[in-house]
Amino acid sequence: MQQSRERPPRAKLIVGLGNPTPRYQFTRHNAGFLCLDLLATAIALHWKKGHHGLWGRGELEGSACIFLKPQTYMNESGVSVQAAASYYKIKPAAVVVIHDDLDVPSGKVKAKIGGNAGGHNGIKSIIKHLGTDAFHRIKMGVAKTDANIAGQSWVLSQFSSAELDILRTTMVEDVLVRLRQIFQQL
Repeated sequence: MQQSRERPPRAKLIVGLGNPTPRYQFTRHNAGFLCLDLLATAIALHWKKGHHGLWGRGELEGSACIFLKPQTYMNESGVSVQAAASYYKIKPAAVVVIHDDLDVPSGKVKAKIGGNAGGHNGIKSIIKHLGTDAFHRIKMGVAKTDANIAGQSWVLSQFSSAELDILRTTMVEDVLVRLRQIFQQL
């Protein structure tokens, strides 16, 4: 399948991290995918296959954006991000990665640019493949509520219905606030 060579001006690459397949669909580790799906629905985005993922082109908050959900599994997300960023000639500073974070309280959203991976293998892969940590991150809080569960088990477990309701409302609105702030900087 031939992809359009048209490149939007000053496009931002908005990446939602997660794992493909229905098994992982509503796990905490898929918070980035879930958020991107909600944003995509709001702007009537249609997903296509390419760049080792699902991608679409649309406008968000008045900015031209490429949306990407890597289909490489979390630990190789950087392969997909690098492919899309390279194809669309998007610099790392215009890449925004939305992902789960165990160190952020559940239901809260934080943003930062740069820094280490903080133990997140998807972020580690993106740093490796982009060759820099100088990209934006929007962290969706999925902090553990049970100290007896290992971190990996927690993020691969399903959201409760109450957590999904918070993600679909408050957290997505908070992500939009952070995106507006990031877009103003670019």
